[in-house]
Amino acid sequence: MAIRVLLVDDHPMVRAGLQVLLAPMTSLTVVAACATAAEAYAAVAEHRPDVVLLDLNLPDENGAQVCTRLVAAYPALKIIALTTLSEKSYVLHLVQQGAAGYLLKNAAPEELATAIAWVHAGKKYFSDEVQELLLQPTPAAPPQPLLTRREQEILALIAQGLTSQVIADRLFLSPLTVETHRRNLLAKLEVGNTAALIRLATQLGLV
Repeated sequence: MAIRVLLVDDHPMVRAGLQVLLAPMTSLTVVAACATAAEAYAAVAEHRPDVVLLDLNLPDENGAQVCTRLVAAYPALKIIALTTLSEKSYVLHLVQQGAAGYLLKNAAPEELATAIAWVHAGKKYFSDEVQELLLQPTPAAPPQPLLTRREQEILALIAQGLTSQVIADRLFLSPLTVETHRRNLLAKLEVGNTAALIRLATQLGLV
């Protein structure tokens, strides 16, 4: 029986390219292709794939959160991160969230097919480049910033991609108060923008 594969990537050309690459492979079948986390949750519920190829940069939720939710809801589901992010911290974080494999987007079609077969068989799969990353010594972790309960709450909502206005409405705060907390978070984590804030917070396990 062919392995049922779900594609999750917000770039239409990447989704189309993957479908073209995987189409000739009789050992698997692509059951759906999604652009967002919300679409992915719905597609998994509808199609019950065996393997999900998951991009880590999605517009509505980050890949680690998607991986965590899917693995919790469907323990038999195998997740392969397919990304351009080649940092050891990302690999380790995804593995901690239950990912069965980690591939870079420059992988050859044959390697992609091998990775799908391996994880479907219950094994882990990491590309050669990723394995080299894992063998590198891990630098000492920077000290954890001391965040207030409210800052932790707002940081979690920022990581979900919510705007200050939406966060303010959800927490019954003024947008100005949320913006103040956002600036404090940037200062405490010593980063210059929201993207870097989310990236570092993920690396530190704060979200």
